[in-house]
Amino acid sequence: MKLADIKAILAGNPTEEQLTELKKDERIGVQKLLAAYDKKLEKEKLERQRFANMLNYEKEYMSLPGIRYIAGVDEAGRGPLAGPLVIAGVILPEDVFIAGLNDSKKLSEAKREALYPEILEKAVAVLVNVVSISNIDKENIYHATQEGMEQILRQIRVRPQVALVDAMHPHVEGIETVPIIHGDALSASIAAASVVAKVTRDRLMKQLDQVYPQYGLAQNKGYGSQLHMDAIRQFGATKIHRRSYEPIRSMNLPPVEEGDNYLFEPENGKEDAGLKALIKETLINSSAR
Repeated sequence: MKLADIKAILAGNPTEEQLTELKKDERIGVQKLLAAYDKKLEKEKLERQRFANMLNYEKEYMSLPGIRYIAGVDEAGRGPLAGPLVIAGVILPEDVFIAGLNDSKKLSEAKREALYPEILEKAVAVLVNVVSISNIDKENIYHATQEGMEQILRQIRVRPQVALVDAMHPHVEGIETVPIIHGDALSASIAAASVVAKVTRDRLMKQLDQVYPQYGLAQNKGYGSQLHMDAIRQFGATKIHRRSYEPIRSMNLPPVEEGDNYLFEPENGKEDAGLKALIKETLINSSAR
């Protein structure tokens, strides 16, 4: 059998009989392919063990009477000077496995983008809340985050009995909320929510970069990079800059236009019509400072 054929077999799901026969092949090339195959299996085993550990919180609460659905909730964008806050809620099935899922901050952009459709495909329910800048300024970022999370839990399509939340404690009647410090690295449900929130917000900031290219939003995502701070000094603040954050706060600018939070269920490969309309409105009114 040619090495290319053997490589194709090992790339799939070889039977025990096939593996036994290949182990009898003394060619160095075959033995190297088998060693690589064994290494891949070990890596997959370790990944499944790691992921199983990320389901410990879920398993603990699922073992309690009356618990059927557990939501993970996380946000992206509490720290930036510009752009909305994005919160996501994700309910995963009990037997789920998503290889590589982790705290979104530990993942590359390419890995987050690769995980995003898999999360949407495997999740029982997903809901995203784009928290308006006016609500951030009016409520302060902590309360805007808390209220945004509460909106998620009240409106997600499948009502959970428990919500695992990254370091926050929203209050929704009938739902037990469990704040977990560094929860996005400890709970698969929270990690999935962190990836959905991060991917959604990063995509939004790239679109807003087309409206306000001088601020470097596609790269800094609204955080206070040197380029961003220099642009604020040169061009001033825009309607997407948070008035409650320095240095914008000290500029004594009029408040941004009142806006409601926008909640939607993301679909892979489809741009949400309402979200698209929000961006379009920003584009139309981009001259408003």
